[in-house]
Amino acid sequence: MQKWTIQQKKWTIIQGYFTFCGAMFDKELIRNRILELVSEDSKRLSSRLVAEFGMSRQAANNHISSLVEAGSLLPSGQARAREYRLAVLASDSRRYPRDGLAEDRVSREFFRPFLGGLPPNVQSIWQYGTSEMVNNAIDHSGSEEIVVGLRRTALYTDGWVIDRGEGIFVKIQKSLGLYDPRESILELAKGKLTTSPENHSGEGIFFTSKVFDRFDIVSGRLHFLHDGNPFEFMLERDDDSPGTAVLMRLSNTSSRSTKEIMDQFAAPEAFTFAKTIVPVRLALYEGEKLLSRSQAKRLSQRFERFANVVLDFEGVDEIGQAFSDELFRVFAAAHPSVILAPINTVPDVEAMIERVKAI
Repeated sequence: MQKWTIQQKKWTIIQGYFTFCGAMFDKELIRNRILELVSEDSKRLSSRLVAEFGMSRQAANNHISSLVEAGSLLPSGQARAREYRLAVLASDSRRYPRDGLAEDRVSREFFRPFLGGLPPNVQSIWQYGTSEMVNNAIDHSGSEEIVVGLRRTALYTDGWVIDRGEGIFVKIQKSLGLYDPRESILELAKGKLTTSPENHSGEGIFFTSKVFDRFDIVSGRLHFLHDGNPFEFMLERDDDSPGTAVLMRLSNTSSRSTKEIMDQFAAPEAFTFAKTIVPVRLALYEGEKLLSRSQAKRLSQRFERFANVVLDFEGVDEIGQAFSDELFRVFAAAHPSVILAPINTVPDVEAMIERVKAI
């Protein structure tokens, strides 16, 4: 009996230890989730926390108060009207003359010191992405100066690279002889695109857009937005300011790595950039439908550079017979080594694809 009592005591101690560790983990999880909730919506934070975790309102308010005291959250308003926003823990920007500039100098002087303390994989992503974007601005923009910046909260870090050059979408349009600068966004989304093939592989923007949680290019009246893989959008703006702004956002606790992302687009047992995911909706302009062969030809431009092209039809409700035939029969027959893999197709789109394949 005494022996069993000792075992019970040992088990009680062990249970207590794991309960303590679990509570610590839960606290970290809950407070990180609070930061995420604030980034989504500043209102009714306590009520949303109670609904999601099933905790008491007092416990929810205690967690929120701890984040306020730590300086991670900034409150405003009173009582039930109180709102919260993420506090900016650190922010800085710097201007560099473009002439004679090297991207490793910018990384060493500005980015790396600012990002110290973040996990190694997160620092590696920032080093890769900022180096690629600064190098693009140095080699392609023609701008007199380049502006870089970072802003850090307890949840994520934002970074930017800005120039006052010709603008990336116009430059690509001229280089490739495209009819419309909006076509430049579609070409960027495919990857393997560069206006200087002797100096660049064309992989920088493609992979940088994939490794970050959010990636934006704003230039002239156009805005290319990658907001989570594989969601990519083209937006049009009223502003027509010169130059290009590249904006990047990454969670401070991201588990992602550059190798992991690059491996997703490599050929099996190889280290080549062989696969791409193309959001077909980027070929859609306002008021249009994907009906013609010319639209399919624009979409499939440079597909032959890849072994596997995943065509994401998310947001596309209809395609025409001519469009489908040009893509899935004519192009496919002319390039048998290229695998075209449609995904996220609605029944009408899927039926049209199967119809032309059967011809």
